Amino acid sequence: MKNTILWIVAIALAAGIAAVLHDRPWEARLVAPVVTTPAAVAPTHRQTKEPLVRYPVPGAAAVPAETSVAPPQKPTVFLPTLDESDKAIQRALEGLFGAPRVEALFNLNYLVRRIVVTVDNLPKRRLPLRYLPIGPTIGDFIAKGAGSGDARRYTISAENYRRYTPYVQLVTGVNTRKLVAVYVRFYPLFQKAYQDLGYQYGYFNDRLIEVIDDLLATPEPKGPVELTRPSVFYKFADPHLEALSAGQKILIRIGPVNAARVKAKLRDIRQALTHLGAGHGAAPLARFGDRR
Repeated sequence: MKNTILWIVAIALAAGIAAVLHDRPWEARLVAPVVTTPAAVAPTHRQTKEPLVRYPVPGAAAVPAETSVAPPQKPTVFLPTLDESDKAIQRALEGLFGAPRVEALFNLNYLVRRIVVTVDNLPKRRLPLRYLPIGPTIGDFIAKGAGSGDARRYTISAENYRRYTPYVQLVTGVNTRKLVAVYVRFYPLFQKAYQDLGYQYGYFNDRLIEVIDDLLATPEPKGPVELTRPSVFYKFADPHLEALSAGQKILIRIGPVNAARVKAKLRDIRQALTHLGAGHGAAPLARFGDRR
């Protein structure tokens, strides 16, 4: 959970949404296997109809020629191929967060693919843990129990919310303009990774905006959040909360204060990502495979 707030936020959250991707005792105590090859990321959904791109990234050249996207501009920035992009992405993130934090927080192999898979699944019911771009938060999920036997009830402890505060501070402290500039620079790689999931005619920036909107729509419970524990894992006692998307559940688990700060940052990022043609973002982008 350690940083999706850092990745959806950190690279448009992606860098996702980052500081809370998964809590080991909440839904699973699994150790995520290491991705050894790009092919390990399985396609999820096959898109058959060509969509209208709503929020184009200026200069992006990561879409098939047969789509409705405008032809790419002449590249002025050279990018590595997707499968050779880890070092370049790592250096860019180190410029935003510092090398020690990046090395401590991120799974740096196939990072772009991990980010895209995670972002795409945030509005769904479950996240694929093996592809998370970050490691788990230190320590276990903390619930407060009262009563005994069948009458025992649980709530999320305020102490649990404090576990995420340092990560939320990291995310909210990032300069939005610089963050979005990194995202724009490497956008062709994110687009290619998104198409590799089976969205041949999909546009990752549009999907990212959809994900941000889903997160911003997260309800704000009043008072302690009640839980049940039918087995090893906790669930929300309120069926409406339990039915929320994986990303929305994350925002509830980090607590109302942290969630409000993350939402404010997401609104700032959304504003930048939906106005890239109006002077936001970075320089024209490169074609795939171009090298320095």
